[in-house]
Amino acid sequence: MPILGPNQYGKAENRVVRITRDGATHHIKDLNVSVSLSGDMDEVHYSGSNATVLPTDTTKNTVYAFAKQYGIESAEQFGIHLARHFVTSQEPIRTARIRVEEYGWERIEHSGEGAHSFVRTGRETRLTQVTYDGSRWEVVSGLKDLTVMNSTDSEFSGYAKDRYTTLPEAYDRILATDVSGRWRFNWTDDGHSTPDWDQSYEQVKRHMLEAFAETYSLSLQQTLYQMGSRIIDHRDEIDEVRFSLPNKHHFLVDLEPFGLTNDNEVYVAADRPYGLIEATVLRDGCEAKIPADLTNL
Repeated sequence: MPILGPNQYGKAENRVVRITRDGATHHIKDLNVSVSLSGDMDEVHYSGSNATVLPTDTTKNTVYAFAKQYGIESAEQFGIHLARHFVTSQEPIRTARIRVEEYGWERIEHSGEGAHSFVRTGRETRLTQVTYDGSRWEVVSGLKDLTVMNSTDSEFSGYAKDRYTTLPEAYDRILATDVSGRWRFNWTDDGHSTPDWDQSYEQVKRHMLEAFAETYSLSLQQTLYQMGSRIIDHRDEIDEVRFSLPNKHHFLVDLEPFGLTNDNEVYVAADRPYGLIEATVLRDGCEAKIPADLTNL
C-alpha cells in the first residue's frame, strides 16, 4: 500500500486591510496572508474522515478576526499570533506556516483637514514567513520587486571565454537589478525578546541599498556579497541572507550609422534573457536554511 508523505493544507492569499483610526489620522496595514497547517492529517487522506481537519474557511475567518482583536503591529508579529493560535488551539495541528506579503501606502499630504488619504507605494513588496511547531519559531522576512540601478561604477571584464563568447568586455556599464531577498532571524523561542520587526526591516533595507550604491562593482556577484555582508555585519538579529538578483541588461545603442557618438549615454533596456545571480551570505558558524529557490518561500 502506498504511504502518505509530507502534507499540509490551509487558505491561501487572504487579503486583509486593517484601518487604525487615531482621531482624524488613520493608519493602514494591507496584507496578503497565506495559512498552511500540518500534523495528524493521515486519516483524511486515507479514508476521507474530516475529524481532525479545521476548515480552511475557519483559517480565513481567523485572519480577519485577529486583525480586529490584535491589530497588525507588523507582518511578523501578526504571523506569530496566527501560528501560535493554530498550533495551541487544535491538538492535531503540529506545525503552522504563515506567509505574509505587505503592500505599502504613503500618506498624501494636503492642505485640507484629516490625514486619511493614501497613495500605494510601488518600490517593493515586504514579505515574511513564520513557522511554529509548538516549541520553536523560524521567522524569515524579506522583500521582492525592489528595482535598483547604478549608472556607472560597474564593469565586467576578465571573464572566461570560449568559442561561443561574443560579449565585449565592459569597463563602464549600467548595473541594474530587481532585488528579491530573504533573511532569517536568530530568534527561535519565546524565552527571548522578539526583535523590533519594523525597525529591523527598515535597517536591513538601508544597509542593502547603501552597499549597492557604495560598491564599485566588478561583477554582480561581488555586489550581492557586499549587500549580504553589510546586513550580517550590522544586524545582530540576522544569521542568514539570500538574494536572487536578475541582471537587467542595458546595452549601448550603436549610433554611428547616424554620425553620432554614443559616449555611454543612450542604452536599450533588455528585459530578457537576463543573467540570474543567486547566493546566500551567512554569519560565521551558522547553517544555511533558506531554500535556494526563493519561489518556494
